[in-house]
Amino acid sequence: MSLLALVLALGVGARLLDSRAAAQGRAAVQAPMFEVNPLWPKPLPNGWVVGNGIGVALDSRDNVWIIHRTTGVPDNFKTGGASRCSVAPAILGFDQEGNLIGHWGGPGPGYEWPDSNHGLTIDYKGNFWIGGNGQKDTQVLKFTEAGKFLLQIGKHGVSAGSNDTQNLSRATEVTVDQSANEVYVADGYGNRRVIVFDADTGQYKRHWGAYGNKPDDTNLGNYNPDVPPIKQFRTPVHCAEISSDGLVYACDRTNDRIQVFRKDGTFVKETFIARKTLGSGSVWDIAFSRDPQQKYLYVADGGNHNVHILLRETLEELTTIGSGGKQPGQFYGTHNLITDSRGNLYVIETYGGRLQKFVYKGLRPVTKKDQGVLWPRASK
Repeated sequence: MSLLALVLALGVGARLLDSRAAAQGRAAVQAPMFEVNPLWPKPLPNGWVVGNGIGVALDSRDNVWIIHRTTGVPDNFKTGGASRCSVAPAILGFDQEGNLIGHWGGPGPGYEWPDSNHGLTIDYKGNFWIGGNGQKDTQVLKFTEAGKFLLQIGKHGVSAGSNDTQNLSRATEVTVDQSANEVYVADGYGNRRVIVFDADTGQYKRHWGAYGNKPDDTNLGNYNPDVPPIKQFRTPVHCAEISSDGLVYACDRTNDRIQVFRKDGTFVKETFIARKTLGSGSVWDIAFSRDPQQKYLYVADGGNHNVHILLRETLEELTTIGSGGKQPGQFYGTHNLITDSRGNLYVIETYGGRLQKFVYKGLRPVTKKDQGVLWPRASK
């Protein structure tokens, strides 16, 4: 064999060994795996149709509740023709079999219903919290499971910016901390902060911006992934989720990043998701796996129409699921997600106006970065 041929053979062999080693290393990494249930939930009664899916939450009985925009239903679904379609109430609940078990929502006495619904949370007492991202939605609302009004924080149409301690500005979603009975508000499309109130009285507690800084409402221009990270949140601040070990995970959506804080607003760490994503951004919502350590983090990416699975401790991305499209297992605007006690994953789409259930199938080796559509395996 000539010297040149020997060198080429050795190079090919080395690349092959490197490739095999990389594949074996990835296969050694495990992540939660799922299959879509294409028959869940069941069709709605009364000819009801829904608009933009804008929030999903879980109650203590593993019932799944959603909120949608009743003003976002195309006119051809509301004509009252032969199909007799009509717009469903804003909040709908489903049991584990996909049956509709409850519905309510809309304007009423004593509170100011949002112009544009956004976000749904059920707290440890079973109370429902909603926000709104209409231009004048500067409030969040709290109700019982049956829709009885309990509390409003902020006055509709009144806001003095990201350091206003009484009003919000187009708040996206809340999380309630049981240990302190405090409500954390991702605030939002108008403001650039996380803000905390007493969950019973609405009394202001504290707030902070990116890196724990005081929020600044200066127009930051469009996101540029090729420059150093900015020191403020861009709008919208799209979630603020609390882990079981007391960390607050904030969705800095159009900056393509997750920032992690202690409950007092002290910055801990950050990571970027699909960092080159422009426009509507990549970090839309966060949910935790249901093991005691909440080992895994699920990230809804509505800009790229998928879900990222991360190792929570290191924020390392392990794999993604889904792809863009309107078939089961695909996404069109992956907006919010939640896990139930069995580890199943529920995803609601804002553009698709659809709720999907992904059945947890346990931990499996990660063999490829993008899992694609998780269609049920054929039974033997």
